[in-house]
Amino acid sequence: MRDQIYPLPLPIVLGHEGAGIVEAVGAHVKKVKPGDHVVLTFLSCGSCRPCQTGVAAACERFNDLNFAGCRQDGSHAITDAHGHLMQDRFFAQSSFGTYALAHERNTVKVRSDAPLEYLGPLGCGIQTGAGTVLNALKVEAGASFAAFGSGAVGLSAIMAARVAGATTIIAIDVVPSRLELALGLGATHVIDSRTGDVVEQIREICPPGVDYAIDSTARTDVITTAIAALRPRGTCALVGAARPGVELVTDLNDLMQQGKIIRGVVEGDSVPDLFIPNLIDLFMQGRFPFDKLVQFYDLEDINQAAEHSERGLTIKPIIRLPS
Repeated sequence: MRDQIYPLPLPIVLGHEGAGIVEAVGAHVKKVKPGDHVVLTFLSCGSCRPCQTGVAAACERFNDLNFAGCRQDGSHAITDAHGHLMQDRFFAQSSFGTYALAHERNTVKVRSDAPLEYLGPLGCGIQTGAGTVLNALKVEAGASFAAFGSGAVGLSAIMAARVAGATTIIAIDVVPSRLELALGLGATHVIDSRTGDVVEQIREICPPGVDYAIDSTARTDVITTAIAALRPRGTCALVGAARPGVELVTDLNDLMQQGKIIRGVVEGDSVPDLFIPNLIDLFMQGRFPFDKLVQFYDLEDINQAAEHSERGLTIKPIIRLPS
């Protein structure tokens, strides 16, 4: 967003993985009440075919509702110190503020005994990784699984693969500390992709390849490697966000003859009102320890948080906002 890979109206108040306590609700809101603990996620229209069939992340109005910088009627809710209207509603929340205004459709009520300060990332990145494994790929017990990229999304996928009962779980990355963390979160094997042929190493671990792979890097060279590492009739899920217009070149004969499947997944194909509370239950049971990904920063240190994330020094930075 900083580099305008996906153009946004500016200036805009960002923030897309908010968690907090409901302060007030509109007259027609029935889903939550003041005092409820909530996680904010993506907004969907609720009326298009994907929304009506349980895949709201594929909402036909997803971009307009989450990245237009205004309400659905074109109005704004935030002003600057001089009273000038600001672009807002980023990810339908603009949660980098003391208060966030959201729609009840992207507000998820969560249990009050869970540590609220950790829960924000469940609204997007962690939901994406875990949901891709549990909802989209439906990884089964005994399966083999590889995560290409061991950031927040990839590591969430690894934790979910362990929950699903996968018996071979491979993490691929170039940052040694992330690979070490992956082993503690459920990976049975790790591969530093700078140290030889990744496909050969995967096939040595589980010949003739993995049942499932997920790519969170959006790098075409990594994606082609992930596809090549699949067993016959294996599936690769693409969840990373590439620059608009990036094209993927792959071997069509390999896809056809081996029956391989490539599919895109947004937000883990999840129904947030169901899936996010389920992830919290797993976390509270000690089976989904996503808190190990988190490092907290104060708002004035937001640039440091971004730098640490880019350099691989932190997995999931969370900005603490003044109450």
